[in-house]
Amino acid sequence: MAASGIPLDAGTLMSTVLEGILYGFSILLFIGTIWSLTYKQRVRDINRPLPWWSSYSLLTSCICCHLLTSTKHIIVDIIRVEYAFVRYRSTYPGGPSAFLADVSQQTYVLKHALYVLQTLLADGVVIYRCYAVWQSVWIIILPSILWCSVAVTGVIGLYCASQSGSDSGDIYAQVLANWVTAFFSLTIATNLLSSGLLVYRIWSIESNTSAARATKGTMMPIVRVLVDTAVLYSVVLFIALICFVLSNNGEVVMLDMVMPIVSIAFYMVLIRIAIARKKRYYSNYNMPRRTTSEAGQDSSRQNAIKPLQVHISQFDDGTPGFGKGNEDQLSPSPAESV
Repeated sequence: MAASGIPLDAGTLMSTVLEGILYGFSILLFIGTIWSLTYKQRVRDINRPLPWWSSYSLLTSCICCHLLTSTKHIIVDIIRVEYAFVRYRSTYPGGPSAFLADVSQQTYVLKHALYVLQTLLADGVVIYRCYAVWQSVWIIILPSILWCSVAVTGVIGLYCASQSGSDSGDIYAQVLANWVTAFFSLTIATNLLSSGLLVYRIWSIESNTSAARATKGTMMPIVRVLVDTAVLYSVVLFIALICFVLSNNGEVVMLDMVMPIVSIAFYMVLIRIAIARKKRYYSNYNMPRRTTSEAGQDSSRQNAIKPLQVHISQFDDGTPGFGKGNEDQLSPSPAESV
């Protein structure tokens, strides 16, 4: 089936420019993420599913992998543009459009291999977040099965593309199109299911503990960011899937935009969690502080009513939900696990 919509050469140029703009924005968010996670950040190990050093190393590795894959992807896109419009413009049969439509080109296979890797990394992080928040292996069985299906369809699609010849048809050839359609559909299903489970768990924990706290909870802003990023990612993938099914070259533009969008969504969640943790830390740290005069008055009052002070301390320790220690046990776990 012949492709419709925007010409492939024009679509490739447009997608490369848009990807470059979004990539630049993702670099800024990457810097902000590293800064928010390292600058005056107190490392705590309260209610963590893994030791703090393992969790932090995993988080740092994911951040670097997102940056590397998106960087390699835009480099490959620039190389493809240079090949199509400069190096092989006059020598390749059919011109730039034919070169860009040739799925057997090494740059095409490498470009989409990076996309598959980025997709698996992003979906895997969301599934891990579900496990960290739910603390149950059973809850991630179905998302894990979908994740494995995404990996299988992606690898088979890449193999079909690498084995096809330059004269065996374009990206919309029936065999390859079936695997690509399955890959997009499974990716959307995995993202929506995992994000839905994650958001529901955090929302339910926040709802159950909000009545037992005197301070305002910090989970709902994180829930909103998770919902926004999941919806943004799913909408872009859905548009790319529709364009691909309709054999529209707009799929090229949307697919190249997905790479930096995945990184942007990942960084946004981490930055929002870091902000929430710092607000909670400074709120708890500054709450008991007093001025010098107030401290002297408190000291005299404590000496005057010392038995009453002992009685209040015992009451706070024995009442679940109202003590400061209990608040620290309840509220950090969803955010720090995400």
